[in-house]
Amino acid sequence: MELRLELLAIGAFLVSALASWIAYPFLLKFAKKRNIVDNPNARKLQREPIPVFGGPAVWLGIVAGVVATLVFVHSNNMPMALGAMTVLMIVGVIDDIYDLSAAVRFIIEIVVVWTIMAVGRRFVNDFHLLWGIEHINVYLSMPLSLVAGVGIINAINMIDGVDGYSSGFGFFSMIIFAFFFFISGIATTGYLAMAVAGALLPFFLHNVFGKKSKMFIGDGGTLMLGTALTVMVFNILYHDSLCSKFAYKGLGLIPFTLAVMSIPVFDTLRVMVMRILRKKSPFAPDKTHLHHLFIDMKFSHIGTTFVILSMNTLIVLIWLASWLLGASIDLQLYIVVFFSLMATFGFYGFMRSQERKGTRFFYRCCALGRRSHIARTGFWKFMMNLVDGTLFVKNK
Repeated sequence: MELRLELLAIGAFLVSALASWIAYPFLLKFAKKRNIVDNPNARKLQREPIPVFGGPAVWLGIVAGVVATLVFVHSNNMPMALGAMTVLMIVGVIDDIYDLSAAVRFIIEIVVVWTIMAVGRRFVNDFHLLWGIEHINVYLSMPLSLVAGVGIINAINMIDGVDGYSSGFGFFSMIIFAFFFFISGIATTGYLAMAVAGALLPFFLHNVFGKKSKMFIGDGGTLMLGTALTVMVFNILYHDSLCSKFAYKGLGLIPFTLAVMSIPVFDTLRVMVMRILRKKSPFAPDKTHLHHLFIDMKFSHIGTTFVILSMNTLIVLIWLASWLLGASIDLQLYIVVFFSLMATFGFYGFMRSQERKGTRFFYRCCALGRRSHIARTGFWKFMMNLVDGTLFVKNK
């Protein structure tokens, strides 16, 4: 007798969350002992060395959730996706420790995305009625998919700058994708999304609330998460996807996936364009991301994460409203692109100009940002003690 879809989805989430929660303190201790830490510098926002080994903790949670799911369902897609995520998790951890060159990472990302396309046979080979186009030939779909996959991986990698942002965004996007897969009838990919979401939740709590237990997800985590999101997008947009049926109901699949990832994708695009215009490498690190702007506006890390994820959620809701109100698939895309550009290019440029001019509006925004700093009392102190493992330890 098959388990109900809902129970298996919840099970994948809970097993991943539990495994990640159990593994976390052991990996934190290992990172501290081996001095696998992210040291502060002029570009980074922390003031002291922080362990940077969260990726393996999340990975172990995902593995546990996937293995538990495969006991009840058969899937060729889940092991393939897990293999690709594992490769880039390992590459990311090596980068965290030994600082790989951008070129080496870029080449490995290309190979991994190409492997996902070749082995899994999932890639962007259908526009699903966008501009009236359906199936596209392999000579266009292959390079397009390669650019999309590598772009998503790097976009997620580049947003990892404040506490809770990358893991919070990963949780947010995976829950949305999981729901969409379940209503589309692609249950196995939905289970994978739930496993990723479950594994991210304990890390998010430690990263945001932890004091003694704070650990960064690092490149090992962000590259793995970017790979998981690439798998999600490819499973929605390939030609034979069960999601295709929604295109005939007027739902724009490309606008939908773009809306879900709007802020990371468009903010990364903005940053890269500005670097190129300044005749710098598009991969050269700096402090020009959207989250750096909010930090300069005196927002706390969690305040920055909350505002940016709220902006992304608003774009998803605007897209959803446009579809429900009968906007064409083409118009849905234009709406998503417009609001994404306004939330990244437009908002960033406007606020930086206000900062340079020293306007009253900018200082009022800074005053609002200061209110996002929460004292470690009440609920916050409870959560800190919970994740640090000191909840039942009496203070002397």
